[in-house]
Amino acid sequence: MWIQPGPLQGQHVSLEPLTVAHTAALRAALHDGESWKLWYAFVPTPDELEGYVQQAVAASAQGEQAFAITQNSTGLVVGTSRFYQVDATNRRALIGYTWYAESVRRTAVNTETKYLMLRHLFEQCGAIAAEFRTHFFNQTSRNAIERLGARQDGILRNHMIMKDGSYRDTVVYSIIASEWPAVRTNLLFKLGRHSN
Repeated sequence: MWIQPGPLQGQHVSLEPLTVAHTAALRAALHDGESWKLWYAFVPTPDELEGYVQQAVAASAQGEQAFAITQNSTGLVVGTSRFYQVDATNRRALIGYTWYAESVRRTAVNTETKYLMLRHLFEQCGAIAAEFRTHFFNQTSRNAIERLGARQDGILRNHMIMKDGSYRDTVVYSIIASEWPAVRTNLLFKLGRHSN
């Protein structure tokens, strides 16, 4: 596999390969904020969570990599994220399926999670590009992606059909390898402010 499974360790968070054993802890994180009620987000409902985790674990066996995210200060699993649509031939992957407990939003959790994943992708895997996609109406996600330093590539109109039958316009962002040093410096600067 191009993206090797394994834990990614940071100061604020630890990412470990997602397993079905994480389901109960993710369920507790899911109930903190009830993110599944956001119509424009692909967050599983409590009833869908078991299948969601099983699908992510199965995809990991096929070259993708899903993570359970633990907040180091509490030891609690607070969310999940993954590498998906992994293209080993062209050395690029999407980062997404990311959601967190409400209590850790606007903290260092997302910044460090994405820093660890991007560092792994560019520095260990030799990626050419990392890609992010989100719903046009998910302004919170768009802002978070842009704060990482990703640039908007375009909008795929009527790209997906949502659970409610509406069509999703998907906003596509990327970070390319030549941009990674500056993005890394900026993310480390942001993380340094959380350490003070």
